[in-house]
Amino acid sequence: MDLRKIKKLIDLLEESNLAELEIKEGEEVVRLSRVPKGGVAVAATPVVQAAPAAAPVTAAAPAADAPADAGLPAGHVVKAPMVGTFYASSSPGAAAFVKIGQQVKAGETLGIIEAMKMFNQIEADVGGTVQAILVENGQPVEFDQPMFVIA
Repeated sequence: MDLRKIKKLIDLLEESNLAELEIKEGEEVVRLSRVPKGGVAVAATPVVQAAPAAAPVTAAAPAADAPADAGLPAGHVVKAPMVGTFYASSSPGAAAFVKIGQQVKAGETLGIIEAMKMFNQIEADVGGTVQAILVENGQPVEFDQPMFVIA
């Protein structure tokens, strides 16, 4: 499928109220989806921060976050914004963008996800120390998969 067609589909998705769009052209399939503004991904951060302060939120948070965050160190979880292949460095011989124990600032590159021959930088959305790297170089990642823990 032509890149211009895909860009037009993205524009169509943004202009409409659709949450997901799938187009099949012969054997090729393109699926685009988005999280609506104010959706679950946006609401997850306040729930995690408010959990220690409020008892009702504490009771609700484990049910919502337990399957995804079971066994993770405490801290902010950076999740994959798309499906693709994760790369820890900019090229095969280069050093990794981050290591466990490294201090990072908000906006600093943590890794790259290759999707449809495009390389997308994954940036830290909070500053802190990298507590865990949950994906390996060259590993396929799914949408919303935990990738890093920053505390």
